[in-house]
Amino acid sequence: MSIYCKHFAPILIGLGASLFVPAQAADLQAGEQASVACIACHAADGSTLLPEYPSLAGQGAKYLYDQMLHIRSGERNIPLMAGQLDTMSDETIANIAAWYASLTPRQGQALDMGNLEDGEQIYRAGITEKSVSACTACHSPSGTGNVPAGFPSLKGLSRTYLVQQLKAYREGERTTDERMGGMMRDTAHQLTDAEIEAVANYISGLL
Repeated sequence: MSIYCKHFAPILIGLGASLFVPAQAADLQAGEQASVACIACHAADGSTLLPEYPSLAGQGAKYLYDQMLHIRSGERNIPLMAGQLDTMSDETIANIAAWYASLTPRQGQALDMGNLEDGEQIYRAGITEKSVSACTACHSPSGTGNVPAGFPSLKGLSRTYLVQQLKAYREGERTTDERMGGMMRDTAHQLTDAEIEAVANYISGLL
């Protein structure tokens, strides 16, 4: 049985204005045109082959929109994206988010069969003795996330990228989970390098 996420109940109670999706109807054609600036790192179809960058295809529009606002404001520091969003309006960012959300993510493939079972255990049941919640509580059993709540899909993300982000949360270098009560930092803080590698490997193979 999976561990219930200790942060999840208050988040559900607090859902509302903080999860407001941009009101304007997204323009997919405009989003596709504006996404040209993103192709070098994220690929034209949103499924990059560069493991250190995230694939954006099929990602929730709400999550993408929020993260781009975090990057534009400097709250989320990604040196390679410095200045990329500075001149973009909220509407343009919403259109880009909607465009990538409309694309189909690539099929996942785990790279290491040796720690697959350990990774699945963490993803689906957590780690009881460390009070680590199952990843499925927020990211769903299939890894598709929770679009209305803004919890991201994990499908199509590389093991390299997932490891980077989990370690960034663990070390407090990424703090964009503030609205969620710091749940990712709390979770990642409990994980060893080996556990991060295992769960990231398993997630990268979710179909």
